[in-house]
Formats: sequence, C-alpha cells, structure tokens
Amino acid sequence: MTDASTEQTPPPPAPAPGGNPGGDEARAALTTVRQEVAKAVVGQDAVVSGLVIALLCRGHVLLEGVPGVAKTLLVRALAATLHVETKRVQFTPDLMPGDITGSLVYDARTAEFSFVEGPVFTNLLLADEINRTPPKTQAALLEAMEERQVSVDGEPRPLPDPFVVAATQNPVEYEGTYPLPEAQLDRFLLKLTVTVAERDDEIAVLRRHAEGFDPRDLAAAGLRAVASPADLAAARDAVAAVRVEPDVLGYIVDVCRATRLSPSVQLGVSPRGSTALLKTARAWAWLSGRGFVTPDDVKALARPTLRHRLSLRPEAEMEGVTADSVLETVLATVPVPR
Repeated sequence: MTDASTEQTPPPPAPAPGGNPGGDEARAALTTVRQEVAKAVVGQDAVVSGLVIALLCRGHVLLEGVPGVAKTLLVRALAATLHVETKRVQFTPDLMPGDITGSLVYDARTAEFSFVEGPVFTNLLLADEINRTPPKTQAALLEAMEERQVSVDGEPRPLPDPFVVAATQNPVEYEGTYPLPEAQLDRFLLKLTVTVAERDDEIAVLRRHAEGFDPRDLAAAGLRAVASPADLAAARDAVAAVRVEPDVLGYIVDVCRATRLSPSVQLGVSPRGSTALLKTARAWAWLSGRGFVTPDDVKALARPTLRHRLSLRPEAEMEGVTADSVLETVLATVPVPR
C-alpha cells in the first residue's frame, strides 16, 4: 500500500502461491470492501487500502486533505460496507469533552446520577474535522484511542470491540484549525493524505453526479455491508501469523532510528512508531496473500505510518523540508536486507 500522494495502490491482490497464512474468506471479504467503497469514491484506492489496514491492526487513521476531496464520504462509505455500529461527531469550536465521551446526568425520579454514553461508544467513530475543536476537547479521545476505555467519575468504562477512530482534518494552515498535539498524533496508526483527483477521475466523479449519484444516500449507489466483525477477527488472527524474519525486524528498526539522526528532524520516530510499522507491514503482506513480510512491505507503509510521528526543526520547515521528504531520504539510504 502506498499513500495517495505518491502512487496508486495496485488492484486487490490475488493470494501468492505458497506461504499463505490462511484467512482466505476474510481476505476476500476485505477485498470486496475496497471494491464496494469504490462505488462511491473514485481515485482514492490507496486511502481505502489504508483504512482497511487500520481495521486489521485495530488502529486509528487520520485523513488529511483540503475541503471537498471526499474525506468524510470515504469513511461513510467504509462504514456502509461493514456490519458494525458507526457514529459521527462533527468537531466544532464549542464542542465539549462530555459531548464525546458521555457524562453523568442527574435523574430526578431516582435522585441518582446515571451515566449517559457519548458517541465514542461505537465500533467505527467518524471524528469529522477533528482539528476544528480546541485541544481540551481533542484530548477527550486520548484515553479512548489508547486504552479503549473512557473514565468518568473515576470509573473506567470499556469501549466496544472493534473500536476504530477515523478522523478527518483540514491542513493546519487553514483558518480556524487547532493543530493536534504530538501525543495525540502518535496515537494514530496511519496518516493518509487525500489529494485532489486526477483529471480522468474527476470526470468520472462528475459523470456519476450527472447520472444522479447522491453522496447522502449510499444505499442508492449500491453499497452493501460485505464484512462482519467475525471477518475482522479472523483476518486479525491471520495477520498475527504472518512471519517476520530477524533481518526485516532489523530493517524496521534501522529505518526508525535513521529518522532520529536526520539533521532536519527535531524529534524522530519513537519505539511506538516502529511497532506500528511492523503491524502495518504485516497487514499489507497478508492482504497481498503472503505469509511473510518483505522489505518492500516496510517501504510501502513507511510514509503513511511514520510521517505524522516526525517533528521537523523550524529552520528545516522554512527551507521547504517535509516529513515525506525526510522519509524518502531515509528509505533511499538505509541498507535493505537481501
């Protein structure tokens, strides 16, 4: 899987001969998910693959792009293809933490406080425009994303399984945005860039709208639920069986350590980032029908898995250095195991 800002993801892969870790039915279901989402969203195959990988890894995903490139539609289309509960929260400047997590409410009939669950108690949470709400409310998701629970009045309340946050955000230079703190960014497994579609894809989008496509009515577009929690559980078990050789583990560590040594980087990838890269490379290897991880799997997932975990030096940013360009240099210089 490669990020949408570089090249497109290949078509849904056929299982490779030999070394297949199993879970063929689950793999077929998740491949069908990608095909179903394509009925609503054109030209974002790489991003859709990233969302599927997040589901496989029980990780959260951050979608960044300018307004109008179908970030919200992508997540809504994904939700329509899954037999799971989904909820949406529109993040606004006046949103309060309790609006997300839930809160204690006084019941006059019983003269007691009872807990009313917030929208975070779901399987797939669409956090729309997450960087349009102040840091206090953004932080309401920290415990939920890491511990998969919410603590209210000192009592931990577990969230459903699976629990995945799919958050959208506009680029930070846009008006009315509050940049996510590093600690929260690090809790996202992937950061995917949703770019403006190519000319042919944009023509296809207009053609669909001219033929009556309504993004608010995905059922009319033919989207159907094709994967269940059982499929996700079977897929995760199969991903856990994917083999990772010691030299590939060393390659993952070398890539992450190289980011810490880059002169353009103020804060490099942490060990949590290297663990995340292991997870995503494993998931992509399994989706590709292989029972082992290759260095190419690591390279393909390095940018979406690591780009949001780098903190650049101010002088480097002034010179036009980006996290992606640092990672390009790292991947080009770190020796690849044979």
